[in-house]
Amino acid sequence: MKEEILARDFEIIKKPIITEKSTRLSKDGKYIFEVSKKATKTEIKRAIERIYQVKVEKVNILKRPGKKRILRRKEGKTPDTKRAIVTLAPGQKIEVI
Repeated sequence: MKEEILARDFEIIKKPIITEKSTRLSKDGKYIFEVSKKATKTEIKRAIERIYQVKVEKVNILKRPGKKRILRRKEGKTPDTKRAIVTLAPGQKIEVI
């Protein structure tokens, strides 16, 4: 049975991260996504399964604090981010591009 994609799923999963490292990991069935700061592992797992129609085995979370920046005389900070490394079941694949 096909699960319905909810608007909440797209609030949880912001965008896929496409870098050299993430491309290498995708060959092992691991994909990296930027996610909402309040999202839990189970919410991320359900959202990925609904959006991409795949079976998720494992979700790892990375919380990345923002960096301090100085522009002329003003100090600021880049925003904090949260990333999820999603491991798919063997034989599963996501086309992110």
